[in-house]
Amino acid sequence: MKRRTFLTHGAGSVAGLSALAGCIGETEDSGQTLTVAAYSSFTGEDTAGNWLKSAFESENPETTVEFQTTETGVNEFIQRRSEDAPIDADLFVGLNTGELVQADEQLDDSLFAATDDEVDGSGAVKPDLDFDPDGRVVPYDTGYISLVYDEGEVAEPATFDSLLDPEYEDGLIAQNAQQSDPGRAFLLWTINEKGPDGYLDYWSELADNGVQILSDWGTAYEAYQDEEAPMVVSYSTDQVYYNGEGVDTSRHQVGFLNDQGYANPEGMAQFVDADNPELAREFMSFMLTEEAQAEIATRNVQFPAVEGVDPGGEFSEFALEPPEAVTYSYDELVGNVSGWIDEWARQIVSN
Repeated sequence: MKRRTFLTHGAGSVAGLSALAGCIGETEDSGQTLTVAAYSSFTGEDTAGNWLKSAFESENPETTVEFQTTETGVNEFIQRRSEDAPIDADLFVGLNTGELVQADEQLDDSLFAATDDEVDGSGAVKPDLDFDPDGRVVPYDTGYISLVYDEGEVAEPATFDSLLDPEYEDGLIAQNAQQSDPGRAFLLWTINEKGPDGYLDYWSELADNGVQILSDWGTAYEAYQDEEAPMVVSYSTDQVYYNGEGVDTSRHQVGFLNDQGYANPEGMAQFVDADNPELAREFMSFMLTEEAQAEIATRNVQFPAVEGVDPGGEFSEFALEPPEAVTYSYDELVGNVSGWIDEWARQIVSN
């Protein structure tokens, strides 16, 4: 879930890697260190990453889990590999279908190793979440892109076309698909709906109706919280995060356009040049245990990837799944996704 665990997180344009502050200890000579690359909202206090670090180290006392955060996603490592620079990480957490396609298209050799047969629990992952035909990426959670809207200001839009109506003028905040995970997913959802030959015309009409395109999820959601518009592209788990005493849930209604949501599974993959490949696979297996899946879902505000896991509590009460999930497969995105995004950026964002 590359959006947030805390509202203050936003996917910025800062390149490079930084260690997870305050959570990384020195490893004794007899121990070993697992280096995990992840997006920033996966790490830090009360996050899924911090829980995983603590729990895994408790079960493996001679192991230290060290997180490195990257605001540019897999692009950081595509660039490193293309420049023959060291990767300096064993495992990548937070990979989606489009990013995997991007890595495969831009590099001559695979950035990631095939590991699914060596990761305990991978066989229990929901089959419709698997997105790597080469068995390198193992899904660990999934989210559904939807609209979040203020029912005191607007009625729930039923379809994509309804967003073009005068009643929704200046009503929608979206994210830049070049930088933002939910922004990219929403763009792909519109392409799925309107087709590769029609999506740019649709976005031109959205622009004429006043859609705001902001850099990333954090910036967009803060604008929505500041009531700059009554709708924002977000996730169907919004009420998991925003509920309880004093919360106005009327401002956190989930809207499924066409009774759909765009499925955006996240996966983990071991780097080909990992210093500790066996330890990386152990950590991947640990992330698929029932306890870890429930904690990841609750703390990352996303649905578990493993069949039969019920996080319980507020998650099970407030998380909403769309009547129909749509998504693009790896094979459908190969040779297409970069061009779609580039064309969209030239015609919509640059104008």
